[in-house]
Amino acid sequence: MNRTAIGLLVIALGLLAAFFLWRSRQAGFDDHRASRQQILYYTLSRTDDPIIVLGDSIAEASTLPRSLCGHAVVNAGLSGASTVSDLGNWLSGALAGQQAALIVVSLGTNDALALRSQQAYETDYGKLLAQLSTMASRVVVLAVPPIEARSKVTVQMRDELMRSIDGYNAVLPSLARNAGASFVALPPMPDPYTLDGVHLNAAGYAVWDAAFCKARRQPATRIEAGNQR
Repeated sequence: MNRTAIGLLVIALGLLAAFFLWRSRQAGFDDHRASRQQILYYTLSRTDDPIIVLGDSIAEASTLPRSLCGHAVVNAGLSGASTVSDLGNWLSGALAGQQAALIVVSLGTNDALALRSQQAYETDYGKLLAQLSTMASRVVVLAVPPIEARSKVTVQMRDELMRSIDGYNAVLPSLARNAGASFVALPPMPDPYTLDGVHLNAAGYAVWDAAFCKARRQPATRIEAGNQR
């Protein structure tokens, strides 16, 4: 067997290994997605007019109060979720026709890690917000938290990811406004604010939680007929 054939075989084996690794991770995500939806359904069936926090692993790992202003707070975070995770239908299935008092959305970290373009992010987030607006009296969008050069995240990786995140955050205010939602920025993070460059530590969550508390106090934005997507 010549060197060219050996090289092609090595490449093929590498691609095959990568494919099976992706399939394994996808299967794990799908299983987690189904179990989380079932738990949410059981939880939401016992609540009226809940405040729902929808997002990725940062939302799922957050410690939220059980209730605010007489409304139960329900954590609908889903580890690995992004704007292409069909979270609107996923949450709709758990709500089973029930209306929420408020949905707070925090998405974008996994979009950045997947190097999705700002245009794709904006398009998919807009579709999600239009869908969520039919499920709640109010929708609030939280800014995407920054990435930190820490653990396996190098300075170069941080800079590249932050270009995406800065672009996402730049379009979120108008994106929220067009959907009749409100936008809440994140205050500056202390140093360090993550465990591994991505997932927040206690100091990071103190800032994130403060933004969530601000989000619930945001005034409702009237949805004009021409703004709905």
